[in-house]
Amino acid sequence: MTGFFDTPIEYLKGIGPQRAMVLNKELKIFTFADLIQHYPFRYEDRTKFYKVIDLNEDLQYVQLKGFIKRKELIGTGFKKRLVAHFSDGSGDIELVWFQGINWINEKIKAGAGIEYVVFGKPSLFGRKFNIAHPEIDVLTEAKEKGGFLQPVYPLTEKLRAKHLDNRAISKIIQTLLIQADGKIRETLPHKILADENLLSKKESVMNIHFPANYELLAKAQHRLKFEELFYIQLRLLKMKLIRQEKAKGQVFQNVSLLTQFYNEHLPFELTGAQKKVIKEIYSDLKSGKQMNRLLQGDVGSGKTIVAYICMLIVISNTSQCALMAPTEILAQQHFKNLTRYADKMHITIALLTGSTKKSDRKIIHEMLRSGALKILIGTHALLEEEVKFQNLGLSIVDEQHRFGVAQRSKLWQKNEDFYPHVLVMTATPIPRTLAMTLYGDLDISVIDQLPAGRKAIKTIHKFDAHRLQVNQFLKDQILSGRQVYIVYPLIEESEKLDLKHLMDGYESISRAFPEFAISILHGKMKPDAKEYEMNRFARGETKIMVATTVIEVGVDVPNASVMVIENAERFGLSQLHQLRGRVGRGAEQSYCILMTDYKLGADSKVRLKTMVSTNNGFEIAETDLSLRGPGDLLGTQQSGVLDLLIADLGRDGQLLQHARGVATQILQDDPELASAENKVIKIQIDSTRKTAVNWSRIS
Repeated sequence: MTGFFDTPIEYLKGIGPQRAMVLNKELKIFTFADLIQHYPFRYEDRTKFYKVIDLNEDLQYVQLKGFIKRKELIGTGFKKRLVAHFSDGSGDIELVWFQGINWINEKIKAGAGIEYVVFGKPSLFGRKFNIAHPEIDVLTEAKEKGGFLQPVYPLTEKLRAKHLDNRAISKIIQTLLIQADGKIRETLPHKILADENLLSKKESVMNIHFPANYELLAKAQHRLKFEELFYIQLRLLKMKLIRQEKAKGQVFQNVSLLTQFYNEHLPFELTGAQKKVIKEIYSDLKSGKQMNRLLQGDVGSGKTIVAYICMLIVISNTSQCALMAPTEILAQQHFKNLTRYADKMHITIALLTGSTKKSDRKIIHEMLRSGALKILIGTHALLEEEVKFQNLGLSIVDEQHRFGVAQRSKLWQKNEDFYPHVLVMTATPIPRTLAMTLYGDLDISVIDQLPAGRKAIKTIHKFDAHRLQVNQFLKDQILSGRQVYIVYPLIEESEKLDLKHLMDGYESISRAFPEFAISILHGKMKPDAKEYEMNRFARGETKIMVATTVIEVGVDVPNASVMVIENAERFGLSQLHQLRGRVGRGAEQSYCILMTDYKLGADSKVRLKTMVSTNNGFEIAETDLSLRGPGDLLGTQQSGVLDLLIADLGRDGQLLQHARGVATQILQDDPELASAENKVIKIQIDSTRKTAVNWSRIS
């Protein structure tokens, strides 16, 4: 949609500069194209007429036809209202207006034999129904004969204040569609239209706004959703092809250190899933093409050991590795875990964070440049200008969704001659549809198996009234040699109030368990204090760790077997699952106790029920997607990445996979989209290139 559709919205009849400014600000509508793609989110059925006698409280909106027997103004001042007594022969109903009274009073005539159409939501008062602020128009032959599905558009209060209500938006879109007649070009090849039995683009746009019936509406929705998902996948797959052709990678074939580690130092048997992922990564590392791989693995699935094994392949080939984590706690945890292995093999490893002393930084920088330092683990500090590698062969980013695209790309640019191979890891399971959309240009590996000997965590939901029972259970667990986490949410906007909430909890726990030493951990503590408290807990000197969600990642104490989450209803599913993953790391049976008040919303009940019923992170992620949608799931770092116009990843997963299959076939047959049949695709991609979202390429 170019040319005509690039016209600024203010030039459409009925809008003008002032209304255009409100549409710009409130709905991000700047051009004719933006307006025509401002799709309704629901439809009101105007194809059916109800009888007054058939009304019931379950009906959302109804359409009636009949006569106004009489009307009256009741009350004065703020309590003034207009009441019209409406009858359709089967019964009577009152129509009531509290605003716009004078205009409505002039518009409607009582006892004049004029038949009206009324549309609104019926409410029962006493034994009689009424409709407040109904739409009312004179019944015409067209309205009685045809009927239609009335589109309902997303609106805001500021739009309504400028008299841009649903009726006004419908009217200006109708005006635009009349002007656009003959200008809506087809954006899919004829072969796809025929194979998929799709409506034309023009028919789809017309029927998404003003459908004549439900069948045409469904066909229009299907066509527009397919197209949106098809072009997203086509762009991603095209980017992947370009990267595979152009992005050269260092060839790492030597596996001497890996063999040594496997034979002499590996402390446990790898799972089948871990072995499969290592093979996939090794295949990339020796291919001569740059690896761009996402590694998904549920909490405790063993991603860190896989990352280390990949590092060994790179180091065997005289290159260096970097691992970047979002928090100091997680970076320190990785450093501690990997140092155990690296020291045995005499591999140099260092930690670089905001807390690293200046003198230590200098040594790290020098060893990096000389190539003497083989593994560098750290936080955002790795992105600093003075951090220069002699030959960075592998960049690993853990919990990659916590970094912005620009931050991540800084790490890839630490090499001058070659891009390093890239491995991004996440313990937050990503629903398949979301992964295909966000990371469809990447290769994806999944560790979908937990290490042998791990027992499934038992998750229990308890109400505050069960506090004494829960405390007794915690005491029994501690006396049997276990340790306990108690996590409080950040529930206030003020850090001071959050800290007070945590400290109040700490005091309550101290009173309930006077015989046990207690640690406390929160984000405002200095790094040294955090480390001190974590070490006390890790050594078993304290039996209970009272914390905020700072322990969501990075705290690994196998002896801690109970996780209590206070105000669990205030957490998202993904966060609850991450927190639960802090236990279940030893051989003992572990427990997660979700504490809530009795008052729970519908979504909270679904989240808690899901947590109790499954430990499968991917099932949890799918439920989370359906509850929150992709935008919230991604967090602020990725907001705006999935501003889909009509498709819904929570509901349209099958269509997404099908659209990807169609896009894959087209690129296999015609990678350059050079054929006459695919010319329409090339035109569409070129015309939307400036505004297309960069679908999260990570290198």
